[in-house]
Amino acid sequence: MDMLKGMNDALAYIEQNLSNHIELKEVAKIGMFSEYHFTRMFSLLSGITISEYIRRRRLTVAALELKNPHVKVIDVAVKYGYQSPDAFSRAFQSYHGVTPTVARETEQSLKAYPRMSFQLSIEGGIEMNYRIVEKEAFQVIGVNYEVKMNGDELTPSYEKMLTDISEETMNELASLSTQAPHGVVHATANYQEGADGQATFDQYIGAATKVGDVSSYATLEVPKHLWVVFEVEGEWAAVEEQWQRIYTEWLPSSSYELAEGPEILSSQDNKSEIWVSIKEK
Repeated sequence: MDMLKGMNDALAYIEQNLSNHIELKEVAKIGMFSEYHFTRMFSLLSGITISEYIRRRRLTVAALELKNPHVKVIDVAVKYGYQSPDAFSRAFQSYHGVTPTVARETEQSLKAYPRMSFQLSIEGGIEMNYRIVEKEAFQVIGVNYEVKMNGDELTPSYEKMLTDISEETMNELASLSTQAPHGVVHATANYQEGADGQATFDQYIGAATKVGDVSSYATLEVPKHLWVVFEVEGEWAAVEEQWQRIYTEWLPSSSYELAEGPEILSSQDNKSEIWVSIKEK
């Protein structure tokens, strides 16, 4: 699969350059992706950002090198991109739970984040019902959260986002739905990733609409896009499983790739649809 080969070529490049400056644009280019496509795909498939993966790999190999008594802490710090021993020590202790000096001790326990690779797993023929839709621009109106993703943790958590919206507000949002995707929608947009390993994005919980004055809610302007839409029946676990299969099974075998646009989950009458913005490869 070309997509999986591209991801693994990019990871091999990272591994060969852990002690050098790594530009995400160059990583994406080696993987034959746009920077947006690569960083978004990586975080969706692995559960962490690519910058955080690089940080964990560097701190893993740094810990191994510190076991050599002839290696200086400052040399390891500089080698893996830290401007001072103090900055390296803080990052090292945050990850391993001990300082670099303590890590030298023979029986000291440390963390190891193994090198990652992507593989296509075939587990049996389970149909995926989908359709390709070209949709004109529309709006999602609703409640907007600015979310930070640090490692695999979201701030605020998704549970908190949902519990902060009253039942009355949720019912009102559902009533404002005037077009597909129908019902209450959960739209993820404006995904960005920083060099510190932290990603940010906007999470909208609302409705797709052309209703007039809705100034009491936040508005996401969704431009004209090509979408792949997957139908899902079942509880949240089924939705999560389908979402994972889109990125690990459908996209690698299709003639499409991610476009720089939102991802939307819509729910109505105990059925869900996953809308993913795409473009031809």
